[in-house]
Amino acid sequence: MKQERLNDLQPEQFDRFVRILEQNQLNHAYLFSGFFGSLDMAKFLAKSLFCTDKVGVLPCEKCRNCKLIEEEEFPDVTMIKPINQIIKTERIRELVGQFSQAGIESKQQVFIIEQAEKMHPNAANSLLKVIEEPQSEAYIFFLTSDEEKILPTIRSRTQIFYFQKQVTRLALQLEQVGLIKKKSTLLAQLSLSQAEAEKLVNQANFWTLVDESERLLSLLLVKKKETYLQVAKLASLADDKEKQDYVLRILEVLCGQDLLQARIREILQALLEARKMWQANVSFQNAMEYLVLKEIET
Repeated sequence: MKQERLNDLQPEQFDRFVRILEQNQLNHAYLFSGFFGSLDMAKFLAKSLFCTDKVGVLPCEKCRNCKLIEEEEFPDVTMIKPINQIIKTERIRELVGQFSQAGIESKQQVFIIEQAEKMHPNAANSLLKVIEEPQSEAYIFFLTSDEEKILPTIRSRTQIFYFQKQVTRLALQLEQVGLIKKKSTLLAQLSLSQAEAEKLVNQANFWTLVDESERLLSLLLVKKKETYLQVAKLASLADDKEKQDYVLRILEVLCGQDLLQARIREILQALLEARKMWQANVSFQNAMEYLVLKEIET
């Protein structure tokens, strides 16, 4: 059940919002920082507004409205997501126009803006007045990985709640679906969101990248010349940006698990430099070869 998972993932925030609902004090604008349970919480609160068979203040999760909200198909709950890494001003202006209107199925409306840090500054600024002076029963949830990336003018007009990763809880959840402890710990440390952890848990290609990244790190530790061959193998497996990012994150997590070793700290520093090169559009293989050159030739 969604509520049970949300309560398990973010028990403190779940309890706080249940109390807010019980006191009928839901605010019109929230900023949720962190991706661990934030989208689930926004949907939970939307369901609490539109559910036709609530248990106290809790949505039933079974009625037509609850199911449509979960599937992101309910007409009075609008989901806004980046397209090509940006939320355009035109899209937000459309949303602003909707704020002054009543919903289709009731007077209420909910707007959930995912990756809100990707709003164009003009788009974000166009929301200021409707946040300050909502003209209808509208609720807006800004979801972001980091509230510092949101314009200060938005932050100051919203209530901020934090949905940070709880590694121990997430690792335990992953163990319960069948991962051994070593793998569940690594995936919990690596994942940027609950959804990502759930996506990767049974993805064979990801675990192949983990195995080959572990081999690369073991070769780096002993400065073996075969390390170059391992880089070539990893580069052939990590054939797109997403997989390449996974390899870098896997290596960062593996290093982070053993920072007491001075050699590991040296490798991590070189790895961070390699990541910066890759982010500056140096090819993945060249960035990794730089890492190897720096670590086995010195």
